[in-house]
Amino acid sequence: MTVLVASDLDRTLIYSSAALALTMPDPVAPRLLCVEIHEGRPLSFMTETAAALLAELAAAPSVVFVPTTTRTRKQYQRIRFPGPPAPYAICANGGQLLVDGVPDRDWRRTVTARLAAECAPLEDVHQHLLASADPAWVRKTRVADDLFTYLVVERAQVPDEWIKTLTEWAEARGWTVSLQGRKIYAVPRPLTKSAAVREVARRTGALATLAAGDSLLDADLLLAADEGWRPGHGELADTRWTAPGVTALTETGVRAGEEIVRRFGGAVARLSA
Repeated sequence: MTVLVASDLDRTLIYSSAALALTMPDPVAPRLLCVEIHEGRPLSFMTETAAALLAELAAAPSVVFVPTTTRTRKQYQRIRFPGPPAPYAICANGGQLLVDGVPDRDWRRTVTARLAAECAPLEDVHQHLLASADPAWVRKTRVADDLFTYLVVERAQVPDEWIKTLTEWAEARGWTVSLQGRKIYAVPRPLTKSAAVREVARRTGALATLAAGDSLLDADLLLAADEGWRPGHGELADTRWTAPGVTALTETGVRAGEEIVRRFGGAVARLSA
């Protein structure tokens, strides 16, 4: 039986220094493995235990491990997981399906057609973000893979009312707003991780899907899985979001990433028995 394991990356499997949440005394803190370097600096980490467990999981003949991220392809390809390369990866929140590292053109055409039919144009939303955000707290603006847009902000300075107003404006135009750390994403509602995961399941013949994620943009992924987990931090935890088949973990930070990999392994063993 083939089991598809689809996991969000940032603040789910991998963690920046700021997101590690190592609250225990230094002598008992877990050893960390750097899995991403950017511009010569270590950027993202897993515990060494999580890395070893993930390598074992990804190498199992019954498992298709699918990194599933809002990162662009370029950002995703900075990550170096232990174990064999993932044959499939989902980037840009489902807008890019990579097969052996190469973007699948047929999938991109399908996504582009759906976005054109179901939501407001990217340029309209991007311009609204630029016009409505206060330059005093905006540090960067980005358009990702010509699919969605986001701001990098000084989070403490962003008015909650502005986020609420933006969310309502975007929803009326078929878009979703998600706050993740210092980034405010505006993503077309039809652009989902779950749609891309279903396509990978179809291609691989997977009969069960396991998933994990921490943000609002992961909710559809968790709902589409047979079994899912969310960490004790993040957008979903902050709103106490849950659903049938989704386990809310108590662990936070990099320890949550390790627990998620353990849960994946336990579920695969149970399904394969």
